[in-house]
Amino acid sequence: MAKIITMGEIMLRLSTPGNSRFIQTDCFDAVYGGGEANVAVSCANYGHQASFITRLPAHEIGQAAINALRRYGVDTSYIARGGERIGIYYLETGSAMRPSKVIYDRAHSAMAEAVPEDFDFDAIMQGADWFHWSGITPALSAGAAQLVQAACEAARRHHVTVSADLNYRRKLWTPEQAQETMRPLMKYVDVCIGNEEDAELCLGFHPEADVRAGKTDAEGYKETFRAMASEFGFRYVASTLRESYSASHNGWKALIYDSRETNPECQFHQSRHYDIAPIVDRVGGGDAFAAGIIHGLLTATPAQAVEFAAAASALKHTVEGDFNLVSAAEVEALAGGDGSGRVQR
Repeated sequence: MAKIITMGEIMLRLSTPGNSRFIQTDCFDAVYGGGEANVAVSCANYGHQASFITRLPAHEIGQAAINALRRYGVDTSYIARGGERIGIYYLETGSAMRPSKVIYDRAHSAMAEAVPEDFDFDAIMQGADWFHWSGITPALSAGAAQLVQAACEAARRHHVTVSADLNYRRKLWTPEQAQETMRPLMKYVDVCIGNEEDAELCLGFHPEADVRAGKTDAEGYKETFRAMASEFGFRYVASTLRESYSASHNGWKALIYDSRETNPECQFHQSRHYDIAPIVDRVGGGDAFAAGIIHGLLTATPAQAVEFAAAASALKHTVEGDFNLVSAAEVEALAGGDGSGRVQR
C-alpha cells in the first residue's frame, strides 16, 4: 500500500457526556483528535503506511496524544517535541434543532509555535506517495502557514501527490485572512477537497447550494469545480454535499470532478445518497471523507473513490470520537449497498 504523510495539530478533545450542555456538566470525556490526525488514522486502518507530522510538548499529555495515534498504527517518528501546551477543544454535542458547539483553547500551542526548522521535510517526503494538509493548519499562526508551504515545496521536489482539505474555521480567521494565505498555497495542490462554504470563504468561489434548506443539487457545484481546477490546476476537486435537516439528522452524498477527463459526460461522479439518523458524532466526518478520497484515488477509479469516501464519512457519523474506526471492508460493504445495520454473527 501507499506511504501517506499528513501534517497538522492533534488536540485534546473534552466533550460533555451525551447531549449535556457546557453549563450543566461537571465532567468531560477526553479523547484526542484533529483534522489531519484523523485522516492518518483512517489511512492506517485501510492498510496504508500513514505518518503524522506535528509538534507536541515533551510532557505526559503530549505523549498521550502520540500514544493515541500509535494505538491505530500511525507512524509518529516525525513528530517534534517542544512547546508548552497541547491545543484543546471543548465539544457540546447538539440534538434535533440545537446545534453542536465547539470552544477552542489552542492559542500558543506547540504546533502553532512550530517553525520549519523543526522538521526535515526532504527526509520526510523521501519515498512518500501522498501528502495531505488542511486549511486548519495555516490558520493557527503565520509560522504554521510557513510550515505548510515548506512541506508542500518538499513534496513537489519529491513528486509527491498533494491534497488539501480547505476546512475553513471561522473561529480561527476571517475570509480575507484565509484567502490571502490559502490561494497562494493552491499552486502546490493536486486534489482539492472542500464543501461549498470552504470554497467560498477560502478561495472566493460560490457554489449554488443551501445546506440549511437541504438544497445540494450537484449541478450547482459543477461550474464552480471547473473554475477552481482551471485557475489552480487541480487534478481533482471533491466535496461532500451535506443536507443538514437537524443536528441529529443529515442527508449525505459526495461529488468528484476529474479535470483530466476529456469526455464531459465522464468528468463528474456523484455518490449514492445516505440518510443518517440519529447521528452519534459528526466531528471528523469531513476528515473521513478526505481519507476515503485519498485511499480511493490510490486504489481505484474516481467514480469508485467518491463512493468509498462517501460511505466512509457516512459511517463516521455512527462512531464516537474524532477517529473513524472502520475497516476498508466495512466501508466497501456499505458502498456496495449493505446499510441494513443487521447484527453480524
